[in-house]
Order: sequence, then structure tokens, then C-alpha cells
Amino acid sequence: MALKKQSTATPSQRHHYQVDKSFLDKCKPIKAKIRGLNKTGGRNNRGKITAYHRGGGHKRNYREIDFKRYAKSGVISTIEYDPNRSCWIGRLNESESKQSSYILLPKNLKVGTFIDSGLTADIKIGNALPLNKIPIGTTIFNIETKVGKGGQLVRSAGCGAQLIQKTNKYGRIRLPSGIQRLIPIGCYATIGTVSNGEYSNQTIGKAGRSRWLGKRPTVRGTAMNPIDHPHGGGQGKTKGGRPSVTPWGKITKGKPTRNKKRANKLIISQILKN
Repeated sequence: MALKKQSTATPSQRHHYQVDKSFLDKCKPIKAKIRGLNKTGGRNNRGKITAYHRGGGHKRNYREIDFKRYAKSGVISTIEYDPNRSCWIGRLNESESKQSSYILLPKNLKVGTFIDSGLTADIKIGNALPLNKIPIGTTIFNIETKVGKGGQLVRSAGCGAQLIQKTNKYGRIRLPSGIQRLIPIGCYATIGTVSNGEYSNQTIGKAGRSRWLGKRPTVRGTAMNPIDHPHGGGQGKTKGGRPSVTPWGKITKGKPTRNKKRANKLIISQILKN
């Protein structure tokens, strides 16, 4: 898998690099596993914008992914594109139920590979096991935080966590951010690293492509008027004249925002890697 450079027919294509998707299957998604995706535009249930610079975006269907990999085994029949996430997804033809489901595809897993899950599964890429059955030092992804809830951590393209310690109650995980977290030892995780590691090396190339992704323009605070932003105003181009802040005056660079009262006791190290 590699990046593909577009032709230089237009100025926007001249600097556009994207992941080569030629190897992906172009079959239609499983009809029973898709549903319509409603958009929020960054608004909450009261209509207030809580996540800014969102809106528009291409119409898409949501693929229901099986994050609960309990006692399911089968063969990967196709590798498909999912517009809702950065990694590839695999179509799993289950051995027992003869049904098909979608799973997050790990790196270097090919079509026709048999994958297993459960207490007796082998330590092999794509297999899902509880942490108490996984050796220390193994790279894992799609990690549960509560037993039976399904994978929630480490699901983005190219990510992988590492199991660095185990006790009778918890497994200690080093997340891609560098944070170390305790996970109940009975939680499931998948062996390997998430596929499509080149995703972060793409270049958008033009503003329109950002709009297809649902990203609206971001206006700099220094380009606004003083009434709109603390960095606004001034004669000519300025640097703001104060530490970077939000439109409401809160520090934006480096200030911890985690609520101490809500801090998770299972997070034992918040030191980010450089």
C-alpha cells in the first residue's frame, strides 16, 4: 500500500496525494449491515453548536461494525472502503452462522485468511482474545474498556497499543498517545495494528475536498474584529499580542482541560510522548 499522486491537470491536483485504493473490492456493502447516517452539523440536542467547523459532507451510509469479537470465527472474503472511518474494513464470512459481518481490518491481513476469537484463539494477527490470554508486549487494537461493551480504544488507521503489564485484575496498556491506562483483564482486544497506516500522510489538495469530508472553513482569530475574538483588531497584520486563546478567552495551547472530579482512576500516566 502506498500513496498515489494525482495528475497535474489542475493546480489543486498538483499537490494532492491519496492512498492507493486500487486493491479494494468494489462490491456493494452488505444490505443488512448498512443504515442511513444522520448528520448533526456539530449541534447538540438543543441545537447549539458544540463542535465547530462541521457541516455539509458527502452523503454516506453507515456500515455496522462488529466491535464485539466474541467466539466468532471465519474467513475474510473482501477488503472494503468505509467512508465513515480512516481504516479499511473486512467482510467476515462466519463459519458457524454462515452470515457475514464487518470487522476492523488489521495491517497485513489478506483475503482468504482465517481468523478466530475467544479463549482458545491463537496469538495471530486479526484474532481477538481477552487480555489475560494475550502475552505481555503484544501489539493490540480495538480494546474494550468494560467487559462486554465492545472495542472502544485504538480504532483509527495505523494505530496500535501495547500490553506492558498484567495483574490478577487489570492489564496495563500503553496507548498510541503515550498514556498508560488500566483495562480490566477480562476485556477483549484484537491482535495487530489497524490497517491503512498511510492515511495520515495524505494531502487534501483543495478546499472542496475538505467540504466533501464535512469540514467547514476555519477563520483565524487575528483576522476578526475585536468584538468577535480576543486576537482581533489592530492596524495591519498582527500576531495577536497575547497567548493563544479561544473566542471566550481560555488558554488553548498546553493548558490541561481534564476535570479532576471526573478523572478516570484507571488512567495512571498522562505523560504524552514527544
